[in-house]
Amino acid sequence: MKKTVRFLIVLIAAFLLMLVFRSVGVTLYTVEGDGLSPSLIAGDRVLVNRWSYGLRIGGSRSLFNYGRICKQPIAKGDLVAFENPLDSAHHEVFVCRCVALPGDSLMVDNVKTVVPCLDNCATADYYWLESINPDNPVDSRSLGFIAEEYIIGRAVLIMYSRNPSAPLWNGWRSDRLLLPI
Repeated sequence: MKKTVRFLIVLIAAFLLMLVFRSVGVTLYTVEGDGLSPSLIAGDRVLVNRWSYGLRIGGSRSLFNYGRICKQPIAKGDLVAFENPLDSAHHEVFVCRCVALPGDSLMVDNVKTVVPCLDNCATADYYWLESINPDNPVDSRSLGFIAEEYIIGRAVLIMYSRNPSAPLWNGWRSDRLLLPI
């Protein structure tokens, strides 16, 4: 009886530690489309480091004000995981490349645009995030500027990949196993 209780306690503790680590440390997301092909393709399971830009706390979908613990800057070229700012019900997550930082200027539809930042009296720092594929722009081209509070972290590793249209026992891509991004 004591061994069973001890086993259950260890099992519950391991489960709770995994939940804490997943919500605070790193998270896995599945890439749905080919917007960043060939870097990321549909079916890749991507490891996202939640601490890469500082641990995000609070925000518009929380009871607490937005903030970051140990805040670090986002760099141009980073593959960034972010929540869809227009759809709070489904918690969709996208991965795009950071093209412009707060205060940068860029051309959008042949119009010079400046990315809003706190120094320019904006309410938050914003980023311009783009996929490579212009035919499927689930990025700043369709969502607009992405506020920092929606950014989860930096995609750092492809854990594994599986062709989503293949049967369960087939379609595993061994060449994409533990592939750094």
